Amino acid sequence: MPPTEERRTDSGIEVKPLYTPDDLDGWDPDAKLGQPAAPGRFPYTRGVYPSMYRGRPWTMRQYSGFGTAETTNARWKMLLANGSTGLSCAFDLPTQMGYDSDHPRAEGEVGKVGVAIDSIEDMKLLLDGLPLDTVSTSMTINATAAILLLLYELVAEEQGVPADKLGGTIQNDILKEYVARGTYIYPPRPSMRLITDIFAYCRKHIPQWNTISISGYHIREAGSTAVQEIAFTLSNGIAYVQAAVDAGLDVDEFAPRLSFFWNGHNNFFEEVAKFRAARRMWARIMTERFNAKDEKSKLLRFHTQTGGSTLTAQEPENNLMRVTMQALAAVLGGTQSLHTNGFDEALGLPTERAARLALRTQQVVAYESGVVDTADPLAGSYFVESLTDAVEELAWAYIDKIDGMGGSVSAIEQGYMQDEIEEAAYQYARAIDSGDKVIVAVNKFTTEQAEPAEVFPIDPALQRQQADRVRALRESRDNDGVRAALDDVGAAARGSQNLLYPMKEALRRRATLGEVSDVLRAEFGTFQPSR
Repeated sequence: MPPTEERRTDSGIEVKPLYTPDDLDGWDPDAKLGQPAAPGRFPYTRGVYPSMYRGRPWTMRQYSGFGTAETTNARWKMLLANGSTGLSCAFDLPTQMGYDSDHPRAEGEVGKVGVAIDSIEDMKLLLDGLPLDTVSTSMTINATAAILLLLYELVAEEQGVPADKLGGTIQNDILKEYVARGTYIYPPRPSMRLITDIFAYCRKHIPQWNTISISGYHIREAGSTAVQEIAFTLSNGIAYVQAAVDAGLDVDEFAPRLSFFWNGHNNFFEEVAKFRAARRMWARIMTERFNAKDEKSKLLRFHTQTGGSTLTAQEPENNLMRVTMQALAAVLGGTQSLHTNGFDEALGLPTERAARLALRTQQVVAYESGVVDTADPLAGSYFVESLTDAVEELAWAYIDKIDGMGGSVSAIEQGYMQDEIEEAAYQYARAIDSGDKVIVAVNKFTTEQAEPAEVFPIDPALQRQQADRVRALRESRDNDGVRAALDDVGAAARGSQNLLYPMKEALRRRATLGEVSDVLRAEFGTFQPSR
C-alpha cells in the first residue's frame, strides 16, 4: 500500500501518516485527562485507580463452561491451579433461554456452548470445592440472570458463606440481546423490571456483587464498529440507570456496582482509544445526567474478552498472535479483568491445551512485558489522544441520536441499532471479500493445505444424563411445596413485589430453572421481533 494512500480505522476514522503537536493544538489536558492528569481522577481517561497494575495485575478471568456441572467444575479447578485469578461461566442455550434439559426445545443443545444448569443440585456440583468467600465468579447470563444468581447464593448459604462475602458479576444485560445476540425471553419492559429488582435485591443482600455487566462485546461480535460498540452500550447503560432511578433507587446506592464488558479487536490503537474514551464518557454521563455524587458511581470498570469473531479456522495457531495483540490493547486501555480466547475457538470449544495457552498469554503480558509498570503509558501520544477524541466525538453523535428517539428501548423497538450494526457488518465483509481488509491466511498469505487440528469432543450421552437428572429431581422433591412457591412467583409478577424473594424460595424448594421461567413467560409473555 503506497504511503500516501488513505488509511482508516475499522470505525472509518482517517489515520494521518504522521501526528505532531499541531494535532493537539488547543487540547486541554486538564479537561481531557483530569487535574492533575493522573489515573484515578475525574474523568478517569487514564484509568479508574491511581496505581492501576502496579498494585496487582488485572483479574485473569478465563471464560469456560461445557457439558455438565462436573466437567465445568474440573476445568475451573485446572485453570485456578494454573494461576487464573477469577472464574467466568458460560451457560448452554437451554439455560440461557429458560428451558430445562429435558424440554423438547433443548434437544441437541444441552451442554454444547456452555454448562447446563437446571436446579440447585446442578449449581452445587458446579461450585463443589470452590472457595466462594474468596473467588470472584462472573456468569454470562441475561434473561435468566436472577435465577442463576439466586442459585449461587443458595449454594453459598449451604456452604456457610454469608451473602455479603460473595463477589462476582452477572451479565444481566438484556437490551443488547434484542440488539445483537437473541437470547431474550420476555419483552423489554418486564425484562427491565427484573433488572431493577436485581439491583435492589443485591444492594440489600449481596452488596459486593456487580449487578450488571453492560455489554458491548456481543454488539461488536454482531458486526458493529468500535464507535458503535461504545455508543450503543453506553446508551443501554443510560437506560438501565434511568430505569433504576424511576423505580425509586438512589443512583449512588446502585451505580457503584455497575460494570461493563468490552470486546478486544485487532485495530490496536483504535481499541486503546475506545477504552479510554468510554471511561471518560461514562464519568460525564453519571455526573452531568444523573447527578451522581459518589466517585465510585462514575467509574467505568470493565472486563475485556478478546474478539471471538476475529479468530480464523484457517491456520488457527495464528490466533495466538491475534489474541496477544488484543490482550495488550486491553491492558494498555486499562481493563480491570480479561479473558483471552483459545486459539482453536473457530473450530469448537477450547481444548484444555488451548485454554492453558490462553491463560499463559495473559501471564506473559503481565509478568514479562513491563507494561504494568506505569499507568496509561500511551497518554500524551499525539496519535492516541487525537484518536481518543475522535472516537468520543463520533460516539456522542450516536448517543444524541438515540436520545432523540426516546432512548435505547425505543431505538431498539424501532430497529435502529440493529440496522446500523447490520450495515457495518456488511461493509466489513465487503472489505474482506475485496481484499481491502487483509486477514492473514484467509484472503492473503494463504496456504493450499490445512493441517489437521484437535477439536474439543462433545459426548452426546451428556444430554441424556442431564435430562435424567432433572427428571429424577422432580420425582424426589415436595411437589406440592414447589407448586405453592411457583404460585407466589406468579402473584409477584402480576403485582409490584420484588420478584427475587419468591423466586429464591421456589428455587430453595428445588423448583427448576425452566419452571420458574415458565411462570414468568405466562405472566409477561415472550418477545417477538417486529421484523
